Amino acid sequence: MSVLQLHGLVKRYGGLLATNELSLEIEEGEIHAIIGPNGAGKTTLIHQISGAVVPNQGKIIFNDRDVTILSMHERAKLGLCRSYQITNIFQSYTVIDNLSLALQASKTSSMRFWRPAIQEKTLFAEARQLAKEIGLEHQAQTLACALAHGEQRQLELGLALACKPQLLLLDEPMAGTGHEESAKMIELIQALRGKASVILIEHDMDAVFKLADRISVLVAGRIIATGTADFIRQHPEVKKAYLGDEMSDAKEAA
Repeated sequence: MSVLQLHGLVKRYGGLLATNELSLEIEEGEIHAIIGPNGAGKTTLIHQISGAVVPNQGKIIFNDRDVTILSMHERAKLGLCRSYQITNIFQSYTVIDNLSLALQASKTSSMRFWRPAIQEKTLFAEARQLAKEIGLEHQAQTLACALAHGEQRQLELGLALACKPQLLLLDEPMAGTGHEESAKMIELIQALRGKASVILIEHDMDAVFKLADRISVLVAGRIIATGTADFIRQHPEVKKAYLGDEMSDAKEAA
């Protein structure tokens, strides 16, 4: 069963065709990686799925509902949430306050935004549990600006998880992280398997091959192949268009 269906997405920026009749289905519960060279259209595609950009043509169907013209906020309420390539957190607030505010914003009572986030014990208990799930329980009272880069990425993931997503869009969660931080992020994403569907945009091919149930390769705004890691490794068009020696190195390391 598919949680997301993309039908013939087209996005033009002047003479540039960023997505070109792009169609794709994301299955319920899977981790689906989208890879491709720089300029392939990955960011534009994520913008369209999340609602930051409206396609010129095509449809986006989420849980059998046409969400093509819905805003990011409306899609988040339906369970379609994203994290960002650049961390997007409240730097001057603690980890627990960041998570509490994110949880409060996801609830129907969020019109009364600040005071409930400070006062409600249930909300803070939920935030502490979320901090534990993302591996930041010992940094709960630490200001976000004082966290290491990898820990900030973990917190950003927590903010997205606060929305209780059915589909989570992860835009380069390993960007700028060291080896240990990347390993921790891989562990956290693996823990999401079966809890939510995940679309993963990532340049770290080792991480992609470890995490993804299926991989789609995007080149010049089109999906040229979709399949398992082994299928993608062996696909002649993928080798020619993108992976090359990088794919061979990842295969040897796997």
